[in-house]
Amino acid sequence: MGSCLSADGRSSISYSSSSASGTHKARKNSRKRQAFRGSSFDSKREEQLHKVPGRMFLNGACSIASLFTQQGKKGTNQDAMIVWENFGSRTDTVFCGVFDGHGPFGHMVARRVRDSLPLKLSNHWEVNIGQDGGSRPDNSSAGGSMNSEETASLCLEEEMRCTDLKESENHPDIFTTLQESFLKAFKIMDKELKVHPHIDCFCSGTTAVTLIKQGPHLVIGNVGDSRAVMGTRDQDDSLIPVQLTVDLKPNLPREAERIRRCRGRVFALQDEPEVARVWLPHNDSPGLAMARAFGDFCLKDFGLISVPEISYHYLTEKDEFIILATDGIWDVLSNKEVVDIVASAPARSSAAKALVESAVRAWKYKYPTSKIDDCAVVCLFLNSNVDGSSTDISKTKELGSTNECARSGGTSQETFDPIMLNQREISLEEGGDVEVQEHESENDAKSKEEWLALEGVARVNTLLALPRFVPGRDIGRP
Repeated sequence: MGSCLSADGRSSISYSSSSASGTHKARKNSRKRQAFRGSSFDSKREEQLHKVPGRMFLNGACSIASLFTQQGKKGTNQDAMIVWENFGSRTDTVFCGVFDGHGPFGHMVARRVRDSLPLKLSNHWEVNIGQDGGSRPDNSSAGGSMNSEETASLCLEEEMRCTDLKESENHPDIFTTLQESFLKAFKIMDKELKVHPHIDCFCSGTTAVTLIKQGPHLVIGNVGDSRAVMGTRDQDDSLIPVQLTVDLKPNLPREAERIRRCRGRVFALQDEPEVARVWLPHNDSPGLAMARAFGDFCLKDFGLISVPEISYHYLTEKDEFIILATDGIWDVLSNKEVVDIVASAPARSSAAKALVESAVRAWKYKYPTSKIDDCAVVCLFLNSNVDGSSTDISKTKELGSTNECARSGGTSQETFDPIMLNQREISLEEGGDVEVQEHESENDAKSKEEWLALEGVARVNTLLALPRFVPGRDIGRP
């Protein structure tokens, strides 16, 4: 392992001198020391972030939001979430996001993006405000063939700017400034992941659906297939869902065209014709079920990009709440069902948990032979004057534990109502709650083989097949 092969195929290590062997060991020890220092730095940085006032990332609630995540039946919980009040030291601003990791180290990628992306976004926002909207990025590197990740990304960014320039009269200045900030922050975040010394992102990545709300202004940046939905009132005062983001999957014509232009392949397997996947040009792997993501660098030269789709919404008094959730929710519940569940929760502080529990019941009922997916939900409430909605927030704020998914029982395939489903069929087993630490060293150390075994039978695996690693390639570990 780690040997070098000469032109005739023989190992050169066995014939090396003692000095060469010593040099090899010195370099190896140096890399270990650098990795240890980097890991120690990351731990200190993470500890400082967790002490920031107004920043929540664990199950719990605050005066404006409710958060909850629950591990599925595939192994380590790869979902992450965040709510950050007073974002960027602005009292009227909040940042929210959910991140759905995939691949052997998807949980590490999701947490890294959760921790780093908001900081980058805030920094670029400050810079762009100082520059009256920010300067345009240098496009001098836009040359080359369309199989280049940067070329595809730059073309899409310029196309977005040209489109928004035509509609600029409908958008306030804050959108122009934040659009530039989102584009820069997402781009730098992905570049940072590519060279991260402790996380192997070659075939691991994460989605990200994020928003910044400042007063009535709402700006959303999205990559992947996590989703944002708003609950609002129509003219008859009925609560209706409004989907704020598009699930960026390979079956979208625009996404598929870009991927094929970059020599990637898009097709679905016979046993799951509804799931389009991205494949390498000459290898039936990895089968990624999304068209944009952080990480996944095995596909970044073949059409996969991390450029966010950015949208703006002006909030009115009819808008009541926004739900950010990973696909573990949307795979089994419709937008209308999700909005109704949140609206009917006994308290705002328990709304996210009620939604996750309803999704778990739906998984058992609709797909009894499938493994339940991880779920993560952020409920952001837009009207803070509703009585009785935050009575138990003090009891649930920043809970450090998550519930284990209920073990599935036999159910019949009939019309499903996530709220009225017979409790006898979906009751949790006693003692089913298991505390899950935010950083699980044992889970972090799982090998790719263990991860593949844990995937098992699932309704939709985000990554269907992993590409073979280059022999001797080090796997990043904390």
